[in-house]
Amino acid sequence: MPEASKSKGVYLLLSLSVLVADQWSKWLVERHLHLHQQLEIIPGFLNFTHVQNTGVAFGLFADGASGRGPLILTALGLLALLVVGVYFWRTSAQDRLMLVSLALILGGAVGNLMDRIAVGSVTDFIDAYVGTYHWHTFNVADSAITVGICLMALEVLLAGRKSPATSKPADAGSGS
Repeated sequence: MPEASKSKGVYLLLSLSVLVADQWSKWLVERHLHLHQQLEIIPGFLNFTHVQNTGVAFGLFADGASGRGPLILTALGLLALLVVGVYFWRTSAQDRLMLVSLALILGGAVGNLMDRIAVGSVTDFIDAYVGTYHWHTFNVADSAITVGICLMALEVLLAGRKSPATSKPADAGSGS
């Protein structure tokens, strides 16, 4: 088992890289942009807009009246982190795509959970749009989680398309 742990170390470094990039980018935004201040990055496509999200992804379940919202979301985040962590440790070291996806999800989940525990909300700032259509404001952690989930879905789809060598029909190729 120690060999398997060593081989998964690179994936944990990926998680750590996501966490560092997420926390550093949020720190920069909090330091240089006032709440709701906008900075145009690519005209017609991308702004940085400082937002504090008390809900989950895309502002869903934002805490309006109840003071228990952040506590419940933190508890759910910890539970999700535990599930992803267990899945990571149980995944074979040879299943690289799944480990990359889980590492991205872990790094992003820890980044957002750290914010939620520290201040009760998550700093979002990436505001992508085309014309009048705006995507919900998000952050580096959200991006890593989304890419991780997409890679996981790809892995599941590819695994379903793989045919084991033993599944060949017994009489395929014999003619009469």
